[in-house]
Amino acid sequence: MVLKENLPQTTVAVLGGGAAGKAVAADCVLGGNKVNICDLPGFFATTLATVERTGINITGKQNSKYGFKRSGNAKFEKITDSVAECVKGCQLIIVAVPSIAHDAFFEELVPVLEEGMIIHIIPDNFGSLKLRKKMREMNCTKQVVIGGWSSAPYGARVVKEGGVMTSEIGLIYRAITLRGASLPSTDQEVFLESTNQLGCFDAITEGDGPTSGKTVLDVGFSNVNPVLHCPGTILGVGVMENWGRVFGGNDKSTYSIYSHAYCESISEVQYAFYLEEVALAEAIGVDLQRFPKKNFLSRTSILGPEYMGDDCIVPFDEQYEMAIGTGPFSIHDRYITEDIPVGCHIYHELGKKFGVETKVIDSMITLASVMTGRDFLKEGLTLEDLGIGHLEKAELLDYLESGKL
Repeated sequence: MVLKENLPQTTVAVLGGGAAGKAVAADCVLGGNKVNICDLPGFFATTLATVERTGINITGKQNSKYGFKRSGNAKFEKITDSVAECVKGCQLIIVAVPSIAHDAFFEELVPVLEEGMIIHIIPDNFGSLKLRKKMREMNCTKQVVIGGWSSAPYGARVVKEGGVMTSEIGLIYRAITLRGASLPSTDQEVFLESTNQLGCFDAITEGDGPTSGKTVLDVGFSNVNPVLHCPGTILGVGVMENWGRVFGGNDKSTYSIYSHAYCESISEVQYAFYLEEVALAEAIGVDLQRFPKKNFLSRTSILGPEYMGDDCIVPFDEQYEMAIGTGPFSIHDRYITEDIPVGCHIYHELGKKFGVETKVIDSMITLASVMTGRDFLKEGLTLEDLGIGHLEKAELLDYLESGKL
């Protein structure tokens, strides 16, 4: 692997100290960037307090169609619990946190935005819409580029020993392409081009390259997590909750929805869920990443094409070794507690607004609410939270394209 020439001298700021944040931050360092990393004060002591001493070690199989691998220990320019301190003087900002943490980070980020910053939200999960709304609420008129991605550049897990978090981040796979878009779309060229300056995108820029989404709503629809995680976890709950108790040996930590729950019937539900997403995108006038049904009828489902291309198919009568141990291990996992109130609930709201039936998606919300004892229809993310609840179709498309309300 030859490092790209003319990597930016400006330090990259990474917001987020979880698996995704640590992975992109360390990979940027190993790719030639200087990096600041930040987590919020309430989490810093758990996620980043020891990183100054240990750095972050990237390891793992890193499965990828083109064989891109990069491991090593990454050291950082700055490790802090202050968003302002982390981003000061940085042109390139990466927000790599779960959707539930977007508001807390954006509250700290907006007042310290600087002219010309380029913000990448990984994954977007409708975060670009929330960040623009927050800027309006805080009367921030700084000229910045904001965009997001359908997924993270890798499957990443924090390695723990005896329940203690280590400095190691294991990369299970590296994506060869991701779908991205800016808000507004007029910034798309600058947004996509900036990936060439981020080390964490090397496997993508040296793979099949990033794909341009048709607005950030396209990127939201192209997030594979809700369609993969929700049916797999909910319909496979019997396997998950009995794994390590009455079958699967005595080790609950080996469970995976891909390896042990996915089957033909769940795949049919996932495909029907996806077709509802397609209907929503077409009703609104945007697009999304397209998949043939054959990719759903596989243990890899539509995750496979992300790192191995469209021909990645693992039949149900074969094992999917890469996924073993990736969980989830509880119905209260983020596979439900994030993907239901964010992805599924936004689809539900868009369906009501634009006259598209979302029966399968709605069933996921109902079942998840019963299983967790929560009411996701009441607590889910709304179109008002994204700042688009009052917009009709033509107004919405104009806002996505031009950024003007």
